[in-house]
Amino acid sequence: MSQYTQPHQPQQPYAPTQTPGTRPARNGLGISALVLGIIGTVSGLIPFFFWLAGILGLIALILGLAGRGRAKRGEATNKGVTTFGAVLGLVSLILSVVGAVLTFKAVDDVVTDINKAVEDTSASAKPAAGGGAAGGGAAGGTEGKGETLAAGDSAAYDDGLEVTVGDPASYTADEFAIGHTKGNSAYTVSVVIENKGKEKFDATLVSVDARAGEDGVNAEQIFDGTVGEGFTGTVLPGKKVTAKYAFDVPADAKNLTVEVGPGFEWDASQWDLKL
Repeated sequence: MSQYTQPHQPQQPYAPTQTPGTRPARNGLGISALVLGIIGTVSGLIPFFFWLAGILGLIALILGLAGRGRAKRGEATNKGVTTFGAVLGLVSLILSVVGAVLTFKAVDDVVTDINKAVEDTSASAKPAAGGGAAGGGAAGGTEGKGETLAAGDSAAYDDGLEVTVGDPASYTADEFAIGHTKGNSAYTVSVVIENKGKEKFDATLVSVDARAGEDGVNAEQIFDGTVGEGFTGTVLPGKKVTAKYAFDVPADAKNLTVEVGPGFEWDASQWDLKL
């Protein structure tokens, strides 16, 4: 009797038990907080960039706190970086507040200085010698910021500058004159600028304009070979300079209002001249 032998069955390969994979660390919040915190801190050290430091600092602080929460839950591995980013965000916010205070204070100081400079260059009326014989300046001298002066009166500024406008005189413009209309009258006025201050005065910025008659129509300036050049150069302390201006006015005008502005930092003054 033969013995039956069962054929050898190949052994099945061993299948190991599958283990769940490890999740990658979520370190993005901490890195973002660190980068924004560094940029915000640097911005806080730059004048007028306090606003950028405040925005970046707030975002960095929020991201840093959120990143620390991830680190505590084991979802992130950069707890130190996240903490440092949050600290830098807080520093950025502090620098932002300090920068805002300093900037607003600097702007306020500049505005105060400008207002003070404007006030320091306001003019006061100074009547002509003899009580304003040329046009009725008040005897004894009266303060008159913004008042209309008379011929021969001076506008005296607090920095030592004085502007004087003389009586108008009839003028005959030459045939090549610019600004004169046939049938109108022409008058010249002399403007004297005296520098009684301690600093040089740039006369090139002086403006002289005029209006004629009761209606105050614009009196066009006349330019010819004799008049029209105006002021040029610099007036040294203790010196004075004179320029003659000619204006075209309607034939029936009885008065001429001349306005002289020494420059951007000075108030303009007006003279009412009888024709």
